[in-house]
Amino acid sequence: MAPSEPSRIIDQLVHAHTGDPWHGSPVVAVLKGVTAEQAAQRPPNGAHSIWELVLHMTGWRNEVAARITGKTAGEPEGGDYPAIGKPTTERWTAALEALDAAHRRLVDMTRGLSEEQLWRPTKDSRDRVRTPARDRAARRVSRGADRHPEEDSGILRLVSHPVG
Repeated sequence: MAPSEPSRIIDQLVHAHTGDPWHGSPVVAVLKGVTAEQAAQRPPNGAHSIWELVLHMTGWRNEVAARITGKTAGEPEGGDYPAIGKPTTERWTAALEALDAAHRRLVDMTRGLSEEQLWRPTKDSRDRVRTPARDRAARRVSRGADRHPEEDSGILRLVSHPVG
């Protein structure tokens, strides 16, 4: 028997964050040993810093979890790429802990969903006219959330281990 959709989404979220994902290293492994100074540094090409990426990932995991509870869709509370502020070891540790907490919250929220709930539309203003093709169902939001960490991990890997 195939796993339920919530189980499949949880599996993808866990593998991307702490497990053995198909695409390479999980987010936690990529971030292991990164110091606050390293995390705050911007790559020479002007890309986001590791710290900014961590705040971005945290914000979007929290936003997806909030949408699952019925919150109207929007940007994360702190913005898409929040400013890191003063780069201290304490603040970097707090940022990593917040990412782990956001991950756990999203997994827990998904664990509590039924198949039926995954197909309910979310509150998204882009869906002024509801059609099956445009519905922002919780399933779509959750499926995006289970694939996005793969992208995050790849970007973190590139930023933390530049090529050339």
